[in-house]
Amino acid sequence: MAKPAEVAGFDATEPRGLVDYALQRRSVLAELPRSMHVRDSNCDADPYLKKAAKFHGEKTERVCPVCEDGRLVELQYVFGDELGPYSGRLKSTAELRAMAIQHGEFRVYVVEVCQDCGWNFLVKSFQLGDGVPRRPLRKPKDWID
Repeated sequence: MAKPAEVAGFDATEPRGLVDYALQRRSVLAELPRSMHVRDSNCDADPYLKKAAKFHGEKTERVCPVCEDGRLVELQYVFGDELGPYSGRLKSTAELRAMAIQHGEFRVYVVEVCQDCGWNFLVKSFQLGDGVPRRPLRKPKDWID
């Protein structure tokens, strides 16, 4: 069986296995005016998430659906066995393109965050990589846990 990288027209930087959470997001937003619990659970961005959004997030043109004041910021987290100790890190779009060629397979989770009201929601997830399995990255010797 041919590996994805060997298939004609295969692009490692193109998202595969896209899961879009738009319907779930719409359902949560529809429930928002009726339930304080929904607002509390979706407008409770962790301080680290808000800080990550401030310094590492990619700004969007979308307005926050809750406070209708702030602009949403997107964060892209990467997870995968091949990433070893680097799994769970934030990456920019440019870094994702480079990683797609360097790794066989990893998953990207995109989270939107409003820094004003704390709204946060998993927007989508997808898979990247060239399909060629590699050994997991090793933890550097000077790694501090």
